[in-house]
Amino acid sequence: MINNKAEINEKFKRERWIVLFGGFLLSLMGGMSYAWGSFVLPLVRDWGWTTAQANMPFTVMIIVFSISMIPAGWLQDRFGPRKVALVGAILFLVGYSMASLMRFYTNPLWLTLTYGFGVGVACGLTYSTIAPTARKWFSDRPGFAVSIAVMGFGLAAVVFAPLKKSMINMFGVDGTLLVIGIFVTIVAFIGAKLVRNPPEDWNPPSSHNSNNTNEEEINVKPLEFIKTPRFYILWLALAAVIGGGLTAIGLLTAYGELELQLAPAFAALAVSFYSLANGLGRPVMGWLADRWGTIKVMIGVYTVQAVVFLIFPWAATTPLRLFVCALLLGLGYASTFALFPVVVAAVSGTKHLGMNYGLVFSAFGMGAITSLIGSWLLDITGSFNSAFLLAGFATVFGLILLIVLHQKFFVS
Repeated sequence: MINNKAEINEKFKRERWIVLFGGFLLSLMGGMSYAWGSFVLPLVRDWGWTTAQANMPFTVMIIVFSISMIPAGWLQDRFGPRKVALVGAILFLVGYSMASLMRFYTNPLWLTLTYGFGVGVACGLTYSTIAPTARKWFSDRPGFAVSIAVMGFGLAAVVFAPLKKSMINMFGVDGTLLVIGIFVTIVAFIGAKLVRNPPEDWNPPSSHNSNNTNEEEINVKPLEFIKTPRFYILWLALAAVIGGGLTAIGLLTAYGELELQLAPAFAALAVSFYSLANGLGRPVMGWLADRWGTIKVMIGVYTVQAVVFLIFPWAATTPLRLFVCALLLGLGYASTFALFPVVVAAVSGTKHLGMNYGLVFSAFGMGAITSLIGSWLLDITGSFNSAFLLAGFATVFGLILLIVLHQKFFVS
């Protein structure tokens, strides 16, 4: 019996990497929906929409995505990740297919409803399964595993943005939505079939990391979690740091064009560097977190992010400096998505991690307000200084909250 159990554990040690790959595929397809920028100019140029109308489907999708993570997390905790992810894969097809009918329903509201709500819910369902599943299989290296699983979300913009532009030239916006919908559904379906929870008696390799709390000793129910100071600290911290990250995404290209007088294509490289650091930086942040402690790494990275934001208008005075700043800010965004699920598991356990993380992740929608305020400040002042300072002070606020969390709930 001992030998059989040892053989089974050895088999699961190999198969858990397949589960992790399934999570990566799901996050990559979610990132396809997140990479909306390629559609904005064609909608303005070819369909006669305003920029606000062209951005509205993406804005609604982000809000729906963040809110739907709460019920989606509950569903994955109750029914398991595979069933929930499969439903999400099907909804990708429904949302994208209905969105592709925009030629027959030319009102911008149609695309806002179909893409914003349909694809937003699909993102929430699939994304809710990724971090909890990876964390349960890899308690020996939680930071690295979760960061690998969610890496696809950050890489999608780098990998698929050029492809989307070519497809739009060939098929138009509506045709591209249909093609992407079919592709996303097939790949997400494969990813969903690969993800599953480990058996209850699963024993991963012993962890050599003593920097995080022992998550297995606690399992806080969602209704109890939202009554604790830890939840509100994490929620506010995520809203603050994500606000800074979204501000950077929205303003980097414009800063290069207006302040440095760069050609649009060259200025857009700033976002490419940002996205590259966001995607490839996630496993790096996870690897560091497993060795030095999750909160400690986050505090260090967000300190750098805050400084970069606060000195940005005076530091990013050449293209090279702009690209370096973009890389550093991208690492901050990478840390947010790679490590917040690990912290939630550390303070609430893994049994209800789907919904507990969904509750914290709902701050993602609130964080977008910082980005909107930053754009508004740019419009009324004509200067980037106030926008980047706002992002910097928001990051400082999130940093202070994480320091408080570390001192009160984490061993040193």
